[in-house]
Amino acid sequence: MQVSAFYHYPVKSMRGIALDTVRVEPIGLSQDRRWMVVDERGRFLTRREVPTLAQIEVRVTGTGLVLAHQNYGEIDVSRPGAPLVSVTIWGEELALPLADPAANAFLSRVLGRPARLVYQPTEMMRAVDASYGLPGDKTSLTDGFPILITTEESLVALNARLPHAIEMQRFRPNIVLRGADVPWAEDSWRRIRTGALSLRIVKPCSRCIIITQNPLTGEQRDGNEPIATLRKMGRMGTGGIYFGQNAIADGSAEIRVGDAVEVIEVGDSNFPAR
Repeated sequence: MQVSAFYHYPVKSMRGIALDTVRVEPIGLSQDRRWMVVDERGRFLTRREVPTLAQIEVRVTGTGLVLAHQNYGEIDVSRPGAPLVSVTIWGEELALPLADPAANAFLSRVLGRPARLVYQPTEMMRAVDASYGLPGDKTSLTDGFPILITTEESLVALNARLPHAIEMQRFRPNIVLRGADVPWAEDSWRRIRTGALSLRIVKPCSRCIIITQNPLTGEQRDGNEPIATLRKMGRMGTGGIYFGQNAIADGSAEIRVGDAVEVIEVGDSNFPAR
């Protein structure tokens, strides 16, 4: 088995960036989800409510980001240090540095609603769910865990049942693997390794409406697919519809597309049966 693709998402819910080489750390892929859009009250915004976020291209620079939209041009955004504002993500309150007024005005124009951009410094990482992680496990501004792993074999099995095949980017993975023995083999993995890097597989990923959207436009043209087909395939369990596995790295390393991956620990399926 080998790595076939990497993606990171510097701004939560905006476009991802494909990478050939990436540094993986216990808090996730380098620069992954370190920025987030919030409303005027500080509540986090995602493509669930604002599909237009998919239309914003992101480029990482040495000092911050460039945000670009085909109709609104682009803007350089520097990593802020102050002021701190109160924000809420999944019921958790944080105090994070706020981007400059020009960046916030740009986002408000693009999204057609008041919006602000905040940044998460390394010292402000969030704890993962203690039911699945170890003491000290942390994550950035993800929905819950640092890394999402998917396999091409599971996508092939899904596409065989869909009216129209979809791309892996629908699922916003961080690490895509090729060469699993069977579709959904990842449900029984407990630990995998590539080079010196070991990753714990901690929890299957429950999916939301974002996987029904075009990853470049936010448009929903396939109705409730692929959610409807995943349900028919038995990928529905306690907590929702599942595709992919959340993971946490034990250590840091630079890895590349094409690197070999081995499963070093397996167990019973962790799929949450209803």
